[in-house]
Amino acid sequence: MTAPAVTAGGLREGAQRVFAWTAFPAVLSATLGGALLLMDRGWEPALAVLPFLVGGYAVVALCERVFPIHREWLHSRGDLHADIGLAATNGLLNRLVEPAVLAGCAALGVALAGALGSGGLWPGGWPVLGQLALALLVAELFEYWFHRLMHEHDVLWRFHAVHHSAPRLYWLNAARFHPVDLALVGTGKMLPLAFLGAGAEVLALVVLFSAIHGTFQHSNLVLRLGPLNWIFSMAELHRWHHSPVMEEANHNYGGNLIFWDVVFGTRWLPADREPPAAIGIEALPAFPRGFGALLAAPFRWSRVKREAAPPKR
Repeated sequence: MTAPAVTAGGLREGAQRVFAWTAFPAVLSATLGGALLLMDRGWEPALAVLPFLVGGYAVVALCERVFPIHREWLHSRGDLHADIGLAATNGLLNRLVEPAVLAGCAALGVALAGALGSGGLWPGGWPVLGQLALALLVAELFEYWFHRLMHEHDVLWRFHAVHHSAPRLYWLNAARFHPVDLALVGTGKMLPLAFLGAGAEVLALVVLFSAIHGTFQHSNLVLRLGPLNWIFSMAELHRWHHSPVMEEANHNYGGNLIFWDVVFGTRWLPADREPPAAIGIEALPAFPRGFGALLAAPFRWSRVKREAAPPKR
């Protein structure tokens, strides 16, 4: 009796299954471990995470060509140039503004600790991975509520709508944010950590963790986390957050962790169907697409809502 032939399709399916379950934890572990190794060798934290930030983006971008969950998401829908522009703008602003803001908060934290007669508000004596876990949990509480309020209040939604207007999900979506949105959520979640006295090493690891997680979270990849979907706010959950139907999208607000969604009752992962491949904003199907138009959209919001709405019947 001969063994059944192994087909190319069977090999690909097996490889895809292995990739789906291992890619995210493997890349996250490798990047965090590599950055820690460089820090131990005396590298400045901001420099130690840089090669792993770039490497993580490159790995996800390349893997999307091999294991896409939706092949139609591989092709630009007039969004690529705008996404590149937003990524470059946000990267530049982060480099220019965020260090000064965090330094100011850190100075206030030190002053408060001195006034209280304590050695510091942050448990700096913990192992670094324990500090990272605590930092993520603290930062996520602020990110959760900033993010949720952006969905619930029109004055904030106008900025966050730029992110949700994406016509597809792929690795560069992780940087597709209006600069005001990123300042409120991205920088806002780091301020409490700086104020409490978290060290530069911890802050750099939070940035690296958030970047790698966010890239996978928005990726066009077949990913499966199983029970880890109760810990991470990964793609299986986050794709529902990009549903065009706002009743479905108003869930899974966690940026990295799903913990606060569980606490506040907004975690949502239907077992009877997959997230929609057609994403965007159902109420604003003709949302502006160009880079300049996306930057301007929140400041001409009434006109955008009027012009981007579906035609009246």
